[in-house]
Parts: sequence; structure tokens; C-alpha cells
Amino acid sequence: MKLNELSDNAGAAKKQKRKARGPGSGKGKTAGRGIKGQKSRSGVSIGGYEGGQMPLYRRLPKRGFTKPNAKHYAVVNLGLIQKFIDLGKLDIKADITEDAIIAAGLTKQKLDGIRVLSKGELKAKVTLIVTGASASAIEAVAKAGGSLTVTAQVAAAAE
Repeated sequence: MKLNELSDNAGAAKKQKRKARGPGSGKGKTAGRGIKGQKSRSGVSIGGYEGGQMPLYRRLPKRGFTKPNAKHYAVVNLGLIQKFIDLGKLDIKADITEDAIIAAGLTKQKLDGIRVLSKGELKAKVTLIVTGASASAIEAVAKAGGSLTVTAQVAAAAE
């Protein structure tokens, strides 16, 4: 195989439409923008403008609420904890704290704390000390013979 024989799979790369490149291109002269007017010019944005009519985004009522003091937790799954234990990045002899989880590279930052969820399977007997955990995660850790201590339980209104 030579470099000149390499090619994409059929349909992998769509050929770009070459606008304003002559009448033979099908998009020549005005490049499909028509003649004159605001829309034919460059650098003009009329996104929500409806010609004097009240725009749709102002006609519709506002909905919902964003809680200003909402807590944001870094989420770690049990399956990922088990994977890092198998790789030797987490020591099961010592307590696995939030700082140990960050040092191992399971999550980049703590945010308002780390919350453990039960996705995946935990086989190792571990002692976890985290800010929050789901009920099924606590149960799964106990089933594996370990313990999970929650320092400040997450308000699980949605669960």
C-alpha cells in the first residue's frame, strides 16, 4: 500500500459546496443569498427579529427555576473504584477518602463533595469515607464486606 492509494470509506467525507465560484457551481454570483437586503450582507445577525412583531422568545412565558445555592457533587461509580483498585492506584488497606480518590485520578475535582453511585460491581472489601452515596451503593459496599461512611448525606429528593 502506498500513500497515494489511501482513501476514505465511501460516504465518510462529503464534498464541500464551493459558493461564489462562478455560474457553473450552481451557487455562483450571489452564493445563494439572493439580491440585496440585510440577509445578503456579511456580519449581520437577525436571529430573533420578527419585523416589529413581538418575538417568539418574548411571547412565551418563563418556566423553571435554578437554585442559586444548589450543591454540585463529583460522581464516582463503584465499578470505577474497583477498576482503580485492580490497577493498584487505590490502596484497600487504608481508608479511601475523597483526597485519595482525587489523588488516584478517579475525578479531577471535589466540587461540593464526592458522591458514590452503585453502577458497576465492587468485589474488594474497602472502607470509603465520602460526602454522599446512594442507598444502593451503601448496600453494595456492605455486601462486599466493606463499609461506606457518609459525612454529609445528599438530599435525595429526586430519587
